[in-house]
Amino acid sequence: MAGVTELMGQHVWDSQGIWVGQVVDVRVVRNRGGLQEACTVYGLVVSSLRGPVFLGLTRDRQGSFWWVSELIAKIVYTGCRFVPWDSVGDYGQGEVFLKATRDDLNRI
Repeated sequence: MAGVTELMGQHVWDSQGIWVGQVVDVRVVRNRGGLQEACTVYGLVVSSLRGPVFLGLTRDRQGSFWWVSELIAKIVYTGCRFVPWDSVGDYGQGEVFLKATRDDLNRI
């Protein structure tokens, strides 16, 4: 399993060799159980327009200005695609190769 810092900024290619974009965010799921909580990568947010600078943008721990984060996220993530981790075939050395085509991916 990849680390978040390893995935950020990597170029993403679909199964037909078409460039999808760069990884701008990594979605994780917290696993509960045992003494330590661990996280598992759930999927990747890929953008063909922007660089990898939006990690944690929509996460507001206190919830006081959630609407500001939500508004900024709608603007920033326009045109991004969500790649489920099951669709990732191989990754490493700056590139992620998918098992799916670009058209199969959902837009955010």
